[in-house]
Amino acid sequence: MRSKTQGDQAIPSSSPIGVFDSGVGGLTVLRALLDRLPGEDFVYLGDTARLPYGSKSPGSIRQYSLQAARLLHERGVKCLVVACNTASAIALDALTQEFDPVPVIGVLEPGAAAACGATRSGRIAVLATESTVRGGAYQAAITRRRPDAVVTARACPLFVALAEEGWTDGPIVEGVIHRYLDQIFVAGAAVAHPDTLVLGCTHFPVLAPTLRKVLGPDVAIVDSAATTAAALAEVLAQRGVLRHDQAAGSVTLLATDGPERFARVGAMFLGRPLAPTDVEIVDLAFAPAPSGT
Repeated sequence: MRSKTQGDQAIPSSSPIGVFDSGVGGLTVLRALLDRLPGEDFVYLGDTARLPYGSKSPGSIRQYSLQAARLLHERGVKCLVVACNTASAIALDALTQEFDPVPVIGVLEPGAAAACGATRSGRIAVLATESTVRGGAYQAAITRRRPDAVVTARACPLFVALAEEGWTDGPIVEGVIHRYLDQIFVAGAAVAHPDTLVLGCTHFPVLAPTLRKVLGPDVAIVDSAATTAAALAEVLAQRGVLRHDQAAGSVTLLATDGPERFARVGAMFLGRPLAPTDVEIVDLAFAPAPSGT
């Protein structure tokens, strides 16, 4: 694998893997990546100054995504993981084109594949941000794999706010879930309800236990983290850049604002203690475009 910015120099397997999200939600994906590839080094960037991406225009989402990816590219990453469903839905083509030949992996396609593998009836519900639902990317990715699928997509913007606040259970959270989902999963509906629920935003997995409590055991709940980790491992192996020289890699955490909040909320998503001093604040406004593009 060769990088435009490095001329004829091949990117070594010891280079880190870049991961970005609009905030701390993508740490759920990073957690799965660390479990699958513990010997790799990772650089994670949360654009906390501009979250959420899901309510922004497609043009803004592409601009923000390119700026985040450019900063990670400057750090010499060998692969870029877009740990944001909204950015995966809106900006993946632009990212793939700009950073070629560095591979770019989004979470949306692995999530769609996992949903198709989990459903028994082909009736699938997708919970996502406004931009992801409006763009129809999940619906298209699922029906491309399973043409007979019946996909119901619902924007749940309050889920992002609840996750960012660390509110993951209790009557308020259950009430919001009922408000969003009762129309889809209500008992006695004329049309059979979905048997599979896709968490189409990386913030949503922390709400999964409460979603399970509300929906009951018969609905499969799918998030794309583990499937994305498997896709990354496959890409690295195909390109011969899997790292084998260390048992435990490093994690560098970057954010665009609020290290205290990032550490407090991010610890819940990553599943390990974090301190504000673990988070480096960066400015994306000055992230340069790759040379030669």
